[in-house]
Amino acid sequence: MRDRTWWALGGIALAVFAVGLDGTVLAVALPTLAPALHASATDLVWFSSAYLLALAAAMLPIGVLGDRYGRRRVMLASLAVFGAASICSAESTSAAVFIAARALGGVAGAGVIVMALSAVTVLFTERERPRAVGIWAGVNFLALPAGPLLGGWLLTRFWWGWVFWINVPVVVLSLVVGVVLVPESRAPHRPRIDWVGIVGFSSGLVALVYGFVDAGSNGWISISALGPMAAGVVLLVGFVRYEQRRAAQPGGEPLVDATLFRSRAFTWGIALAAVSSLAMIGVLFAMPQYFQAVVGTDAIGSGLRLLPLIGGLVLGAPVAEPAARALGGRRVLSAGFVVLAAGLLLGSFTSVDTGGAFIAGWMAVTGLGLGLTLSTAASAALAQLPPERSGVASALMQALQEVGGPLGSAILGSVSLAAYRAHLQLTGLPPELAEKARGGVFDGTEAARRVRSDELLHNVHSAFAHGLSDALLVSAGIAAVGGLIAALLFPGAEAGGTKETVRRPDIDTAADAHAS
Repeated sequence: MRDRTWWALGGIALAVFAVGLDGTVLAVALPTLAPALHASATDLVWFSSAYLLALAAAMLPIGVLGDRYGRRRVMLASLAVFGAASICSAESTSAAVFIAARALGGVAGAGVIVMALSAVTVLFTERERPRAVGIWAGVNFLALPAGPLLGGWLLTRFWWGWVFWINVPVVVLSLVVGVVLVPESRAPHRPRIDWVGIVGFSSGLVALVYGFVDAGSNGWISISALGPMAAGVVLLVGFVRYEQRRAAQPGGEPLVDATLFRSRAFTWGIALAAVSSLAMIGVLFAMPQYFQAVVGTDAIGSGLRLLPLIGGLVLGAPVAEPAARALGGRRVLSAGFVVLAAGLLLGSFTSVDTGGAFIAGWMAVTGLGLGLTLSTAASAALAQLPPERSGVASALMQALQEVGGPLGSAILGSVSLAAYRAHLQLTGLPPELAEKARGGVFDGTEAARRVRSDELLHNVHSAFAHGLSDALLVSAGIAAVGGLIAALLFPGAEAGGTKETVRRPDIDTAADAHAS
């Protein structure tokens, strides 16, 4: 039975990988999609934003449906819809149809991601769970370089639609593995669906994410960013107050069980998992731009140069499990954040002329720190989840991660752009080209090539390297704060992972027998 459980994790990981690819492959496909679908600049923004906003909105409703109707059932249905959305994306004939297909894919992707993490919670014992979480996290991050690699290869050889058609065989294989190997699980007593809570939470999260996305483009003081962010905060505060009143009522069933947050391992586990991901945004946001604009690689080369990061992650995640059992979660998390901060600090010394070996080295150190922190924090939080509510709790954990992505991109993008503009030397450049060069490293590179100035090109690249350095310094600071929180507030014995307890009362007996 245990061997089949690990095979089941393989099928789940494959599904998560397909969703991860869909999120990363779009970046390299945009230059091809724009003329093919007659897309405007606004359309291109929505190609990415529609997926992200739908993903955020669907997290909690999907978690509720999984707890109520069966997590395997919801995951398989989400996979099927994800495959259909991929086909619709590939066959789109207009920007509007493509945006709608991306939104549908975001909803389905949320189902796969949330139910996959929920399955890890239910299927594995406390001793096994850190390793399973490490595999889950590794597959998530493996999609980062794999998306540009696969997308670049397909775009150079085939029609652009194959970037999305490639998801279909992966979905079919994942469906087969899910039906055969993944047991069904659901809450013993079906929770009532709290539609008011779902709408309040999802609307607040979407507004907040939209505001962060807009801030990355238009600045933090623009009305288009501040308005949605303020609305999101109001809605989420209202959601918390509503849930508190609902919990106080006789027989009330709040959407989120507030007693979960009495566990320091759960509270600080999900918070520190989000902090470690937030610290990583500096690398994921800036390094692909550095590789393509400064080093001069294509999307495939950029993906290859991210592999040391994944190598460090793959090395760190399995080490976290025995280390947490032997030393305690607090020590491992604190040490992991130190390693993560050290890698990012080293990265801040990257310049225009930095060699590839140095970059690969600090990225590997950074990946090692991420593997230690993310695996330990997530495992500690998951260990506290009651299996009957693992869907909602996993959705809450993933929702925090989804907010961290656009928040980190907006913060670090602002830091990087401000430093870039401060170090630009545009004296003597025509006003229209000077304004274009201020837009970013790619616009600056194009402006330098228009006037055929090697000096300006070097200045643009050097200014971007200063922005990269500042962004990675901020990321290192975020990691250092995470380490301080882990050392002072994260529990020790509670998250050590020494007990081996199988907590799977909500797995259907018939389905369990089928899986064995």
